[in-house]
Amino acid sequence: MRSYLLIYSNKNPYVYKTVLAALKRFFRDFLKRPEVVEGFCFPKYPLEPKKVPSKEELQKFYELLGDDRERALFLMFATTGLRRSEVLNLEIKDIDLEKRMVIPKTRTSRTKKVWVSFFNEECQEILKRYLATRNDKNPKLFPLARDTMWKIFRKGREGNIHLNPQTLREWFCSEMGRLGVPDRYVDAFCGRVPRSVLARHYTDFSPEKLKEIYDKAGLKVLK
Repeated sequence: MRSYLLIYSNKNPYVYKTVLAALKRFFRDFLKRPEVVEGFCFPKYPLEPKKVPSKEELQKFYELLGDDRERALFLMFATTGLRRSEVLNLEIKDIDLEKRMVIPKTRTSRTKKVWVSFFNEECQEILKRYLATRNDKNPKLFPLARDTMWKIFRKGREGNIHLNPQTLREWFCSEMGRLGVPDRYVDAFCGRVPRSVLARHYTDFSPEKLKEIYDKAGLKVLK
Protein backbone atom coordinates (compact mmCIF):
# COMPACT_ATOMS: atom_id res chain seq x y z
CA MET A 1 0.00 0.00 0.00
CA ARG A 2 2.71 2.44 0.98
CA SER A 3 4.75 1.62 -2.11
CA TYR A 4 1.72 2.15 -4.32
CA LEU A 5 0.91 5.54 -2.78
CA LEU A 6 4.52 6.65 -3.24
CA ILE A 7 3.78 6.74 -6.96
CA TYR A 8 1.37 9.62 -6.32
CA SER A 9 3.17 11.32 -3.43
CA ASN A 10 5.03 13.79 -5.64
CA LYS A 11 2.06 14.56 -7.85
CA ASN A 12 -0.78 17.01 -7.46
CA PRO A 13 -2.16 16.67 -3.90
CA TYR A 14 -5.69 16.53 -5.31
CA VAL A 15 -4.73 13.41 -7.31
CA TYR A 16 -3.21 11.81 -4.20
CA LYS A 17 -6.37 12.57 -2.22
CA THR A 18 -8.59 10.99 -4.86
CA VAL A 19 -6.51 7.79 -4.96
CA LEU A 20 -6.32 7.55 -1.17
CA ALA A 21 -10.04 8.18 -0.78
CA ALA A 22 -10.80 5.31 -3.17
CA LEU A 23 -8.44 2.97 -1.28
CA LYS A 24 -9.93 3.91 2.09
CA ARG A 25 -13.43 3.24 0.79
CA PHE A 26 -12.38 -0.10 -0.73
CA PHE A 27 -10.60 -1.47 2.34
CA ARG A 28 -13.00 -0.02 4.92
CA ASP A 29 -16.39 -0.66 3.31
CA PHE A 30 -15.81 -3.54 0.90
CA LEU A 31 -13.07 -5.67 2.46
CA LYS A 32 -13.95 -4.65 6.04
CA ARG A 33 -10.25 -4.08 6.75
CA PRO A 34 -10.12 -0.46 7.98
CA GLU A 35 -6.87 -1.05 9.86
CA VAL A 36 -5.00 -1.30 6.55
CA VAL A 37 -5.64 2.34 5.63
CA GLU A 38 -6.41 4.08 8.91
CA GLY A 39 -2.81 5.27 9.30
CA PHE A 40 -2.81 7.16 5.99
CA CYS A 41 -3.76 10.85 6.11
CA PHE A 42 -5.06 13.11 3.39
CA PRO A 43 -2.58 15.76 2.18
CA LYS A 44 -2.79 19.40 3.15
CA TYR A 45 -3.52 21.62 0.20
CA PRO A 46 -1.15 24.49 -0.55
CA LEU A 47 -2.60 27.95 -0.11
CA GLU A 48 -2.96 29.65 -3.48
CA PRO A 49 -3.97 33.29 -2.91
CA LYS A 50 -6.23 34.61 -5.64
CA LYS A 51 -5.55 37.86 -7.45
CA VAL A 52 -8.89 39.58 -7.64
CA PRO A 53 -9.26 42.31 -10.31
CA SER A 54 -9.49 45.87 -9.07
CA LYS A 55 -12.56 48.06 -9.44
CA GLU A 56 -10.52 50.26 -11.81
CA GLU A 57 -9.98 47.25 -14.10
CA LEU A 58 -13.70 46.53 -14.10
CA GLN A 59 -14.45 50.15 -15.00
CA LYS A 60 -11.91 50.16 -17.85
CA PHE A 61 -13.38 46.92 -19.19
CA TYR A 62 -16.88 48.41 -18.99
CA GLU A 63 -15.80 51.30 -21.21
CA LEU A 64 -14.74 48.83 -23.90
CA LEU A 65 -18.20 47.30 -24.18
CA GLY A 66 -20.23 48.19 -27.23
CA ASP A 67 -23.91 48.28 -26.27
CA ASP A 68 -26.39 47.97 -23.43
CA ARG A 69 -26.75 44.21 -23.85
CA GLU A 70 -23.03 43.70 -23.24
CA ARG A 71 -23.03 46.19 -20.37
CA ALA A 72 -26.07 44.58 -18.73
CA LEU A 73 -24.51 41.12 -19.04
CA PHE A 74 -21.25 42.36 -17.50
CA LEU A 75 -22.99 44.08 -14.58
CA MET A 76 -25.23 41.07 -13.97
CA PHE A 77 -22.13 38.92 -13.48
CA ALA A 78 -20.34 41.53 -11.37
CA THR A 79 -23.19 42.49 -9.04
CA THR A 80 -24.96 39.15 -8.45
CA GLY A 81 -22.04 36.76 -8.00
CA LEU A 82 -23.87 34.15 -10.07
CA ARG A 83 -22.18 31.42 -12.08
CA ARG A 84 -21.82 31.64 -15.86
CA SER A 85 -24.48 29.01 -16.56
CA GLU A 86 -26.90 30.61 -14.10
CA VAL A 87 -26.74 33.99 -15.82
CA LEU A 88 -26.98 32.54 -19.34
CA ASN A 89 -29.95 30.38 -18.34
CA LEU A 90 -31.90 33.24 -16.80
CA GLU A 91 -35.26 34.04 -18.33
CA ILE A 92 -36.87 37.46 -18.19
CA LYS A 93 -39.49 36.09 -15.79
CA ASP A 94 -36.72 35.08 -13.36
CA ILE A 95 -35.94 38.69 -12.47
CA ASP A 96 -37.86 41.39 -10.64
CA LEU A 97 -36.65 44.70 -12.05
CA GLU A 98 -38.18 46.83 -9.32
CA LYS A 99 -36.90 44.75 -6.40
CA ARG A 100 -33.65 44.09 -8.30
CA MET A 101 -34.07 40.41 -7.43
CA VAL A 102 -33.09 37.36 -9.44
CA ILE A 103 -33.90 33.70 -8.84
CA PRO A 104 -31.27 31.60 -10.66
CA LYS A 105 -31.99 28.14 -12.03
CA THR A 106 -29.52 26.27 -9.82
CA ARG A 107 -29.66 22.52 -9.47
CA THR A 108 -29.60 21.81 -5.73
CA SER A 109 -26.74 19.55 -4.67
CA ARG A 110 -24.44 18.99 -1.71
CA THR A 111 -22.71 22.33 -2.35
CA LYS A 112 -25.29 24.26 -4.39
CA LYS A 113 -28.63 25.67 -3.30
CA VAL A 114 -31.20 27.89 -4.95
CA TRP A 115 -31.27 31.20 -3.11
CA VAL A 116 -32.24 34.61 -4.39
CA SER A 117 -29.59 37.09 -5.41
CA PHE A 118 -29.76 40.75 -6.29
CA PHE A 119 -28.24 43.27 -8.68
CA ASN A 120 -27.42 46.87 -7.89
CA GLU A 121 -28.92 50.13 -9.18
CA GLU A 122 -26.23 50.45 -11.86
CA CYS A 123 -27.23 47.11 -13.34
CA GLN A 124 -30.92 47.92 -12.93
CA GLU A 125 -30.60 51.09 -15.02
CA ILE A 126 -28.71 49.41 -17.86
CA LEU A 127 -30.97 46.36 -17.75
CA LYS A 128 -34.09 48.51 -18.18
CA ARG A 129 -32.52 50.26 -21.17
CA TYR A 130 -31.48 46.96 -22.70
CA LEU A 131 -34.89 45.32 -22.25
CA ALA A 132 -36.60 48.38 -23.75
CA THR A 133 -34.74 47.68 -27.02
CA ARG A 134 -35.79 44.02 -27.18
CA ASN A 135 -38.43 43.34 -29.83
CA ASP A 136 -38.22 39.55 -29.90
CA LYS A 137 -40.20 36.90 -28.03
CA ASN A 138 -37.19 34.94 -26.76
CA PRO A 139 -37.78 34.21 -23.07
CA LYS A 140 -34.04 34.27 -22.28
CA LEU A 141 -32.74 37.38 -20.57
CA PHE A 142 -29.52 37.15 -22.59
CA PRO A 143 -30.26 35.05 -25.69
CA LEU A 144 -26.72 34.54 -26.87
CA ALA A 145 -24.48 31.57 -27.49
CA ARG A 146 -21.61 30.77 -25.17
CA ASP A 147 -19.09 31.59 -27.93
CA THR A 148 -20.68 35.03 -28.29
CA MET A 149 -20.29 35.60 -24.57
CA TRP A 150 -16.60 34.75 -24.71
CA LYS A 151 -16.15 37.18 -27.61
CA ILE A 152 -17.53 39.91 -25.36
CA PHE A 153 -15.02 39.12 -22.63
CA ARG A 154 -12.16 38.98 -25.11
CA LYS A 155 -12.69 42.70 -25.71
CA GLY A 156 -10.73 43.28 -22.54
CA ARG A 157 -7.56 42.22 -24.31
CA GLU A 158 -7.55 45.60 -26.03
CA GLY A 159 -6.80 47.17 -22.67
CA ASN A 160 -4.79 44.21 -21.35
CA ILE A 161 -7.65 43.43 -18.94
CA HIS A 162 -8.37 39.75 -18.48
CA LEU A 163 -11.83 39.21 -17.04
CA ASN A 164 -14.35 36.38 -17.28
CA PRO A 165 -17.50 35.31 -15.40
CA GLN A 166 -15.46 33.45 -12.76
CA THR A 167 -13.18 36.40 -11.98
CA LEU A 168 -16.26 38.64 -11.69
CA ARG A 169 -17.76 36.12 -9.25
CA GLU A 170 -14.53 36.22 -7.25
CA TRP A 171 -14.53 40.03 -7.33
CA PHE A 172 -18.12 40.06 -6.06
CA CYS A 173 -17.25 37.81 -3.12
CA SER A 174 -14.14 39.83 -2.27
CA GLU A 175 -15.90 43.18 -2.55
CA MET A 176 -18.91 42.12 -0.49
CA GLY A 177 -16.54 40.87 2.19
CA ARG A 178 -14.68 44.19 2.12
CA LEU A 179 -18.02 45.96 2.55
CA GLY A 180 -18.66 43.97 5.72
CA VAL A 181 -21.11 41.33 4.49
CA PRO A 182 -20.78 38.09 6.54
CA ASP A 183 -19.54 35.05 4.63
CA ARG A 184 -22.81 33.13 5.10
CA TYR A 185 -24.74 35.82 3.22
CA VAL A 186 -22.13 36.03 0.45
CA ASP A 187 -22.49 32.25 0.09
CA ALA A 188 -26.26 32.66 -0.17
CA PHE A 189 -26.00 35.33 -2.89
CA CYS A 190 -23.63 33.08 -4.83
CA GLY A 191 -25.80 29.98 -4.49
CA ARG A 192 -23.49 28.08 -2.15
CA VAL A 193 -24.73 25.97 0.74
CA PRO A 194 -23.63 27.60 4.03
CA ARG A 195 -21.01 25.59 5.92
CA SER A 196 -21.45 26.42 9.61
CA VAL A 197 -24.18 25.20 11.94
CA LEU A 198 -25.05 28.84 12.71
CA ALA A 199 -25.55 29.59 9.02
CA ARG A 200 -27.44 26.38 8.25
CA HIS A 201 -29.91 26.38 11.12
CA TYR A 202 -30.04 29.79 12.77
CA THR A 203 -29.75 32.37 9.98
CA ASP A 204 -32.62 34.14 8.25
CA PHE A 205 -32.21 33.64 4.48
CA SER A 206 -35.58 35.06 3.50
CA PRO A 207 -35.64 37.29 0.39
CA GLU A 208 -36.49 40.29 2.56
CA LYS A 209 -33.50 39.74 4.84
CA LEU A 210 -31.13 39.07 1.96
CA LYS A 211 -32.24 42.26 0.18
CA GLU A 212 -31.70 44.22 3.39
CA ILE A 213 -28.15 42.82 3.68
CA TYR A 214 -27.42 43.44 -0.01
CA ASP A 215 -28.70 47.03 -0.02
CA LYS A 216 -26.88 47.90 3.20
CA ALA A 217 -23.57 46.86 1.60
CA GLY A 218 -23.98 49.51 -1.12
CA LEU A 219 -22.11 47.56 -3.80
CA LYS A 220 -20.88 49.75 -6.67
CA VAL A 221 -18.93 48.90 -9.81
CA LEU A 222 -18.87 52.13 -11.81
CA LYS A 223 -18.21 54.59 -8.95
